[in-house]
Amino acid sequence: MHATVGDRVRIHGRTVGAAEREGEVIDVRGSKESPLLVVRYDDGHETILAPGADCELVHAD
Repeated sequence: MHATVGDRVRIHGRTVGAAEREGEVIDVRGSKESPLLVVRYDDGHETILAPGADCELVHAD
């Protein structure tokens, strides 16, 4: 998964009924093999994310 600043991230709920979370990539850290994304979710919360199978990346135009 190759992300750049400005891309959008959607995290799918891991259990039935769990809400999806969406946010914007504000920084990319780590290496190409093990990227770490700094994400600001739409609710204002920021976190460092190691993308997994439940993560969908939408590239910015």
